[in-house]
Amino acid sequence: MRVVIAEDLHLLREGLVHLLRAHGFEVVAAVESGPELLKALTEERPEVAIVDVRLPPTFTDEGLQAALEARRRVPGLPVLVLSQHVEQLYARELLADGSGAVGYLLKDRVLNAHQFVDAVRRVADGGTAMDPEVIAKLLASKARNEPLGSLTPREREVLELMAEGRSNAAISQRLFLSESAVGKHTASIFGKLALAPSDDDNRRVLAVLAYLNAAQAG
Repeated sequence: MRVVIAEDLHLLREGLVHLLRAHGFEVVAAVESGPELLKALTEERPEVAIVDVRLPPTFTDEGLQAALEARRRVPGLPVLVLSQHVEQLYARELLADGSGAVGYLLKDRVLNAHQFVDAVRRVADGGTAMDPEVIAKLLASKARNEPLGSLTPREREVLELMAEGRSNAAISQRLFLSESAVGKHTASIFGKLALAPSDDDNRRVLAVLAYLNAAQAG
């Protein structure tokens, strides 16, 4: 699987290169600035891009904007964004087109190689990989509002895991529930949030995230 990496910190960039190569990825470019990233993404057209939000020359959201521009030029280009802190605005912007194949993780997640590589593969396969802290903040910020506030504690747990991109099988293992129980919770969540049910994991996660995005923006 071909990968482009954008990270301005040399040690972290090299660490990501070695980690991904050790897990069978082909790193076709490892760059340190926004302009270099945009060039690499449009020329190499990798199967997934791993991008730091803040890159030279502005050190604001240069990496994110370069990735978004690349997705406009190459629709559906899978992008996994890394950030030092939870930036809800950036998460919303990344999800705005609703086409999937996106992820938003805190850099601390890189320390867990298995979880990080799993997130990279999930995004490359067209799914989503949202950091639990991002989801928790979105949920907490609207916990008292309807209809999100009408969810039971267990439904909120299921929703958080759904928003991370977990399947019903994975959620059942995490929460020690049967898959049928998870299915019932999922159906209840969709009903309370007025979302059309779907058997497609990617579409259902995007639907939930779109709802949370709209609620947060409001």
